[in-house]
Amino acid sequence: MELNAETAAKFARIALGHVGREYPNSPGHVLGCDADARTPRELHPAFFGSFDWHSCVHSWWLLLSVRGGFATLPEAREIEALADATFTVENLETELAYFQRPEARGFERPYGWGWLLYLHLEASRHGDKPWGAQLEPLAREIAQRLRAYLALLTYPITVGTHFNTAFALWLAGKWADAFDPALRGEISEWAARQFGGKSDYRGWEPGGDEFLSPVLTAALLVQSATPADEFLPWFEGLVVENGWLERECHPVSVSDRSDGKIAHLDGLNLSRAWCLWELSASCRGRPELENLVLERAQTHFSAAMSHVAGDYMGEHWLASFALLALQSRP
Repeated sequence: MELNAETAAKFARIALGHVGREYPNSPGHVLGCDADARTPRELHPAFFGSFDWHSCVHSWWLLLSVRGGFATLPEAREIEALADATFTVENLETELAYFQRPEARGFERPYGWGWLLYLHLEASRHGDKPWGAQLEPLAREIAQRLRAYLALLTYPITVGTHFNTAFALWLAGKWADAFDPALRGEISEWAARQFGGKSDYRGWEPGGDEFLSPVLTAALLVQSATPADEFLPWFEGLVVENGWLERECHPVSVSDRSDGKIAHLDGLNLSRAWCLWELSASCRGRPELENLVLERAQTHFSAAMSHVAGDYMGEHWLASFALLALQSRP
């Protein structure tokens, strides 16, 4: 599969089918009083769909990415109209107010935070629309929360689920490159301090409900924060010399795609493909290693692509990771 107009339209149709679908819904909402018992649409007028807040956010990233890259598609006009109706000042002020509640201190931390920043980065590229400017106050609020969180986070969280630190910081770092150089520096320093001394990975991934690789997301974050000539020896010491990449990094199987947690494993295949394609750029000049990385990326991607649509437990989010992977494919 290539990232062409046909693929982009397919992904857009999937996301358009659920960003405005309120139920079923997993709100992750902490109530402080009786008045906080409200519907998803009341709590999150911009991001109430797609089963949960973070999936709605990154599905909007997918939609704006399709509009930005394939502007002549009929779906692009539908995306534009829906975005105009969604990213209003009123809706986004309500989203911002939600984050400012004391009970929301940990809401969507850090996964949803990283995706919101990545969405704002994409929205800012659509200069003919006010979406970027209207999302910016929420993005700035989340960036400040991320900065405070990093100051308190003594140890990285290295699970393969939403609490994974490295994945969120990679997304946030791309936003910070454009909007907050100081935060970019803090992310790079934190990554070097937490992961720069790591080697000889011995983790037991995959976990049964993971959609991220703990070691490959960490490697991707270190790659973004490390000079190229220093990164490759570190990467080799992490997963190449010990045989992990060749022995352990194979596509995973999914036993039940109607189970929301087990369905995460399709996402692991896609996110591993994304990581490996991103990491392959650092392996150029080492043909044997580059070929291994590219081969593993392709086999992971191929294992998941036929399952991007189907059961709603995967359909409400997998296309975003498929697009992320395809954008990184050499």
